[in-house]
Amino acid sequence: MTVQSPIPDFAVAREAMVESQLRPQGVTDPGVLDAMGKVAREKFLPSHTRPLAYVDRAVGLGGNRFLPAPAVLGQLLTQMRPEAGQSALVIGAGTGYSAAVLTAIGLRVTAIESDAELIAAAGPGVSLISGNLESGSANGGSFDQILIDGAVEYIPEAIIEQLADGGRLGAALIDRGITRLIVGRNAGGAFGYLSIGDAGVPALPGFTRRQAFSF
Repeated sequence: MTVQSPIPDFAVAREAMVESQLRPQGVTDPGVLDAMGKVAREKFLPSHTRPLAYVDRAVGLGGNRFLPAPAVLGQLLTQMRPEAGQSALVIGAGTGYSAAVLTAIGLRVTAIESDAELIAAAGPGVSLISGNLESGSANGGSFDQILIDGAVEYIPEAIIEQLADGGRLGAALIDRGITRLIVGRNAGGAFGYLSIGDAGVPALPGFTRRQAFSF
């Protein structure tokens, strides 16, 4: 006899995520909380990992790629302060969950992904563009918000150049073995960033800083 696990009540789990994970971990932006409370995170995961959709950790997408923990996205977006009508670029979009959240907030989203299988498995309501992640948008552009959806060792200049004046960039930056969530801003052509906390975020492919030559 085959014993099947019960299907989780995803709507209840989503509400619990907002109240027990996002709010206690500093996610305070009403638009972010509302969008993450509406977008069905489970629909952006393979069927075998959907029961884990609302756990407080990264969940596998396949091909050594992951959907970061909900609080990671919530914390970054809270500090990035996305507003309806703005343009956004999501780099390393995976199956499109973060892009869907930004779309639900009301932004015009361009989502870049390099893995053809993840593009084919994109969740509902998102359109993913195939491209080199380290290059950002192949068409260039000027974005009010840029989200690098995974941990990186450095932020390429090509991506920073696509950030509009006054625009914000969120990422998880690997610094000497520690991954920190950072939010940067472009002001008058100068880019600077602040750390908003440490987090366990799986790395994106590429974005590896070249080692300096030594004897």
